[in-house]
Amino acid sequence: MTEDSIRLRYAGLILFLSRIVSIGTGLIFTLLITRNITPKDYGIYGNIGDVLAYFTIISTTIPFWVTRFEARRWPGSFKTGFVINSLVGLVSTALYLLFIMNIIFTLNIDLEYTPVYLVAAMIIFEGHVLSVLEAALYSWRPEKIGFGFLIFETSKVALGTLLLYILRMGLMGAIVSVIFASLCQIIFYAVLLLQKFKEKIVWAYVREWVKASLLNIYGIIGDRLLVLANIFLFVYGGELPRAYYGASSSIASIVAYSTSLAFALYPRLLAGANPEDISLSLKMVFMFAIPMFFGAVILSKDLLSILNPIYGAAAPILIVLALSSLISAASSIFETVITGTENFDVMARVSIMSVFRSKLFPLLTLRYIQAAIILPPIYLLLSSFPLDSVSLTFYFASICCVGQIITTLIKLIMAEKCITFVIPWRSLVKYVCSSIVMALFLLTFSMPPRLIIVFLRIFSGAVIYFTMLFIVDDETRGVIRLVSKRLLERLP
Repeated sequence: MTEDSIRLRYAGLILFLSRIVSIGTGLIFTLLITRNITPKDYGIYGNIGDVLAYFTIISTTIPFWVTRFEARRWPGSFKTGFVINSLVGLVSTALYLLFIMNIIFTLNIDLEYTPVYLVAAMIIFEGHVLSVLEAALYSWRPEKIGFGFLIFETSKVALGTLLLYILRMGLMGAIVSVIFASLCQIIFYAVLLLQKFKEKIVWAYVREWVKASLLNIYGIIGDRLLVLANIFLFVYGGELPRAYYGASSSIASIVAYSTSLAFALYPRLLAGANPEDISLSLKMVFMFAIPMFFGAVILSKDLLSILNPIYGAAAPILIVLALSSLISAASSIFETVITGTENFDVMARVSIMSVFRSKLFPLLTLRYIQAAIILPPIYLLLSSFPLDSVSLTFYFASICCVGQIITTLIKLIMAEKCITFVIPWRSLVKYVCSSIVMALFLLTFSMPPRLIIVFLRIFSGAVIYFTMLFIVDDETRGVIRLVSKRLLERLP
């Protein structure tokens, strides 16, 4: 497949639309959890994710190279990566089962939660398999990942309804729902990649990937250092602050869904850099990220109250996390520019020296810089200041946001050194102005925080935003025409 066949707008729109649909399914699943388990259990649910993160620490190492090799059409790269990553997943799962009891005792977790932590081990292996399947699809059919994500979300809701609402399995039901939903997603991807399973394993790739994976491991360790912040919040703050943070994050993360609009940018840059693609991606992402941010701010208390009235007090936390997600959207594009324009591995041979001389090394070093910025003040805050749960979590989120802002600015400088591109400031101003009009409408027509009412306010806000944007912005009219054309093409 050539660069022209990777349809930047189409692939991004498909994935984004699947994410938008998943907002509803994700909210339903979150409601199923928060309405059927206690805040303490919800805090444990978040902690399980934090712990699992350390045992999926290298799950994306091999898939990273699979995407790059597949994008450059090196035969056998998928099957080789699939076999290796599956073996790594089995080893990681075994290590988790070996150490989980020590972790439970160290974190002072009640032993009644032991079965849930044990069953969650399946998520580790599934995560390794999903990573390599998505890596292969990312390089040639990125829009299929959107369909797979939709399958995961709908399966999760169906299973969650059965296990949480009908069978009343509590926290165990939530974990089992995630496990079986991931299995459905794996089956869907595997069917799409059946032909690639027939390719031969090329062991020579493994040698190159292992040499280059020192860079991946370096970056992954930096990521896990950042996860320490969440562990600190759970250990020193307790289950309630972690629950506040988890509930707020589940909504704030919706703002970051807009980054899926630039999903096809990475394989496109690997095939051949085009500055116009970067500017287009920035427009598409912020066309949705900016109004989502404003909506999250205006409706923060209402959205959290829908999950559970107890979380309404966490509205200030959601506002800070929504800002972090908006900044993260820009950060992800700048990072894609840096990684997509790097070509040290273009000939399928990688030397250790070329890896550490590449632009990827300083990019990954930023994670350590971010950890150095946020971890000391977070530790000091949590261990030294006797604050209530909401205030503690608010300051925690604020510190993380400052770290995000600093590293994003550095990524922007690095990206501009890789390739010259134009930031569409005029379009961004239009998005902000249209969002302000939407926000004023939502503030004027304030209503009780009931599920149907909140959804109606979200829908009406979206209509107002896109109506304003349709009037003032040519790009919006182009996107609407594109979506209409694609939908008409699929009609009989």
